[in-house]
Amino acid sequence: MTELNRIITIANQKGGVGKTTTAINLATALAAIGEQVLIVDLDPQGNASTGLGIDRRDRKISSFDVMMGNCTLQEAAVATAVPNLSIIPSTMDLLGLEMEIAQQSDRAFRLRRALTSEEAGAYSYILLDCPPSFNLLTINAMAAAHSVLVPLQCEFFALEGLSQLLETVNQVRQTVNPRLDIQGVVLTMFDARNNLAQQVVSDVRTYLGEKVYHTLIPRNVRVSEAPSYGKPAILYDLKCAGSQAYLQLASEVIQRERRRKAA
Repeated sequence: MTELNRIITIANQKGGVGKTTTAINLATALAAIGEQVLIVDLDPQGNASTGLGIDRRDRKISSFDVMMGNCTLQEAAVATAVPNLSIIPSTMDLLGLEMEIAQQSDRAFRLRRALTSEEAGAYSYILLDCPPSFNLLTINAMAAAHSVLVPLQCEFFALEGLSQLLETVNQVRQTVNPRLDIQGVVLTMFDARNNLAQQVVSDVRTYLGEKVYHTLIPRNVRVSEAPSYGKPAILYDLKCAGSQAYLQLASEVIQRERRRKAA
C-alpha cells in the first residue's frame, strides 16, 4: 500500500448521517489549503458526484470501470469547480459490481490495486465515499484505505451504530487490511439547544476519547441547500456555521496526520 498519499474511507452503514456531505466539504477544505485531493464515489446513488456538479450525462467513465480494470485512475478522474479537487464519479453500474466479481479471488482488492498505481501518487489525499451499507464496495474501500473517518449523527442510537461499525473495521483489519486504523469520529448534525445531542457528544467522547474530533458539525440549512446547486457548502456559503466547521475539521485531520508522521 502506497505511503505517497493518505487514503481515507468515509463510512457509516447508517444512512443520513452526513457521510457524503462530510466527504465533499472535507475534500474541498483540504483542496483549499493546497492539497491535491481525489474523491472516489463508491455509492451507486452518486450523491457526491451530484454534489460536486458532475451531471449524470457526463459520467462516461466511473468508479465501476476503475474497479473492473477497464480504465486507469487518470482516465476516470474528473476535475471539479474546486481547484485541486477531482472526483471519480459513480453510476448505477455499481449495483451490479458484486455480481460481476463475487467469484473472483481478488474481489476485495480491486480498488486497492487501482489506488496503489503510480497515478495515485499525484494526490496527497484520496477520500472514499462509501454507500450506507456494509457490502463488497465498503470492503473494497476499507481494504484500500489507511484509515476510516466515521461521521456520526448526534442522535439516540448513535453509539449502537458506532459499535457495529467498529466491529466491522476490526473484522476488515483481521482479514484483508491489518493496517486499517480509525482516523477519527466526527459528530454531525449537532444542535446545541438539544439536551440529547449534548448527551450523545458526552457519551461518544467517554467511549472513544481522543478518537473523537473536537470539531462539531452543526445542523445548518446552508449546508443542506448546497448540493442542490452542485456545490460544496464551502463554495456555496463560506461564512455559514457548517462551512466554518468543515474548515476546522480539515485542520484537525491534517494535525492528526502530522502527529502520525512524527510518531
